[in-house]
Amino acid sequence: MELLKRRIKQDGKCFSGGILKVDNFINHQMDPDLMYEIALEFQRLYKDSGINKIVTIEASGIAPAIMTGYVMKLPVVFIKKKQPKTMEDIISTTVHSFTKDRDYTVCISKSFLTPEDKVLFIDDFLAFGNAALGAKNLIDQAGATVVGMGFIIEKAFQDGGKVLRDLGIRVDSLAIIDSLENCCISFQKD
Repeated sequence: MELLKRRIKQDGKCFSGGILKVDNFINHQMDPDLMYEIALEFQRLYKDSGINKIVTIEASGIAPAIMTGYVMKLPVVFIKKKQPKTMEDIISTTVHSFTKDRDYTVCISKSFLTPEDKVLFIDDFLAFGNAALGAKNLIDQAGATVVGMGFIIEKAFQDGGKVLRDLGIRVDSLAIIDSLENCCISFQKD
């Protein structure tokens, strides 16, 4: 996605510790036109995969997941970071957040994720893979099948992509960053 790469180069901000800030167009303030193009790309990648549900995790994955659900005409379920009092048939796991450096207990209701579901997990970033592994754990607990995982941005210099691929999970990242060294954004060659 050249459009996405251009936008990351133009508006992304790099911080020490391998942090890329894209909050002015992806995960705090969102560019709906860009989100639509991202959704079209996920649709292209997964249109013949047999998925019947999209799953994401609060909060930054919700926008690309909903837009992808919209263009693919599929329901979207999001994993919650806090258990609502009204949630029933809960399954949960613990996820460590790289950017916030804390652990979360995340949960989902089994009534929204069943053994018949073929799932595409979508999130904004793939760094160490903690959120994705937590999502896979919940999807597995529900008896559903992970067909693939789609990420807007993957940081190849952190090992989440390798971990997921080594588990045999299909991973599709729309922009793969090789390095943020010296705050210079360098993309993986296609």
